[in-house]
Amino acid sequence: MSINRSMTAALIVGITLPAGSMADILRVPGGDPEVVVLDDGPTRGMSMPQVEQHFGEPHTRVPAVGEPPISRWDYQSFSVYFEHDRVLHAVAQQAR
Repeated sequence: MSINRSMTAALIVGITLPAGSMADILRVPGGDPEVVVLDDGPTRGMSMPQVEQHFGEPHTRVPAVGEPPISRWDYQSFSVYFEHDRVLHAVAQQAR
């Protein structure tokens, strides 16, 4: 991951977490970003198999694009973004 991408990712989430921490979920209600910490969410650095084992089969798997390759798995209440096969971020779905 390039330094610019790393800095952008840290700014998007607002905090950088060590592996094994609680998950940060970025929620954007009404356009104002809010970081919500989930006690039992996907954590940065988890592998795809670990996410699938813990949270089950995602509703949607969006193929990787770009370099480094970034892919997304959509679950009912959140999406998980991966770089290669590791979690970058989990983002809460907007209430419908």
